Amino acid sequence: MEALSARLVVIPSCARRQQLAGSRPGFHVNHTCAKRHRQQPSSLTSSPRPSAATGAASVQHQSGSQPGPASGAEREVRPGVFEGYWQWKGYRIRYQRCGTEGPPVLCIHGFGANADHWRKNLPVLGQQCRAYAVDLLGYGYSDKPRSPQPNAVYNFPNWAVQLQDFIVEKVGEPAFITCNSVGGLAGLQTALDAPQLVRGVQIMNISLRNLHIKKQPAWQRPLLAAFQRTLRDGPLGRWFFQSLATPQSVGNVLRQCYHDPAAVTDELVDCILKPGLLPGAVDVFLDFISYVGGPLPEELLEAVTVPVSMVWGEEDPWEKIEWGRELAKYHSVEEFVSLPRVGHCPQDEAPHLVNPLILGFIERHSSNSGGGGSTSSSSSSSEGGNSNGTGNGNGNGML
Repeated sequence: MEALSARLVVIPSCARRQQLAGSRPGFHVNHTCAKRHRQQPSSLTSSPRPSAATGAASVQHQSGSQPGPASGAEREVRPGVFEGYWQWKGYRIRYQRCGTEGPPVLCIHGFGANADHWRKNLPVLGQQCRAYAVDLLGYGYSDKPRSPQPNAVYNFPNWAVQLQDFIVEKVGEPAFITCNSVGGLAGLQTALDAPQLVRGVQIMNISLRNLHIKKQPAWQRPLLAAFQRTLRDGPLGRWFFQSLATPQSVGNVLRQCYHDPAAVTDELVDCILKPGLLPGAVDVFLDFISYVGGPLPEELLEAVTVPVSMVWGEEDPWEKIEWGRELAKYHSVEEFVSLPRVGHCPQDEAPHLVNPLILGFIERHSSNSGGGGSTSSSSSSSEGGNSNGTGNGNGNGML
């Protein structure tokens, strides 16, 4: 384990390298500074809160959460970890928290996952922080309302509104956000829309959205749209979901994206599968896999003004590390951390590596009061790490 820790490759911004080299023993710091990549002003602007016609307030109510404590009540689900439900726009949102002192950090899961994917992180983070994990609307044990039209509810601007309101109403002060996979886009969108509420964003193997409409050749776009309509609206999609919603299938998917098969335990499979069997889960699944619009990670990284830390499991078969390193050029990115022998979900597969990275990012910026602001970081170099991912993934993982 110590040998694995020593192989971490950290490529921070020029301005922070001497500081990090002195304060983080065991990390290899590349001192070759890349010339700062100057960006043109972004055409991406902050998304307004959803209107009553298209936002979460307009959806038909369809509860998919399991019976649990009334909103406001909490129960201890693991030593020092408390779980509760928060009312948001008429829907129950599940959250977990740990710790009573220190700067707040909000953990965001990926597609098909939930707050339990951070069960190995909250107890450690809670020793120094007020740590939270929340189920995005539609996922985990949060309610699963039916969308009145495709992608009107389950999209990054709506989830960003959810996270903003959670920070205001439950956290009570600007927070750090750490997120995995598609949760990274929700976190970055939150920072873009409300930088005064976000002190920094840490993204782990962020979804590159390789099926986004902008990334498809013009001649393929109608074919992709037709295929997605078939999945979303016809029996094929429901059959596909049912074939995935079994312990064996969930385990197989997890073993594909985790480098260490031993990390795919019965407990992990249960954490992912159980909420996926609740009423409404199939509709959320089919709606999101047809979501080919919205922001791309490169657009958000170009536009955000808060500091961003990038963490990447080198053995991710879905989001290859060489693709991830391309995102390190944006001015908001202050470091790119490569994790050897780790797959798509570093926070769960390698918490012994990830928890110190989360705490280190928070510590570096916790002296800054209030919300996020402009970062002076220069673009990160991608030198010094192993960029050879494994598998033949296309960046369309579930988590």
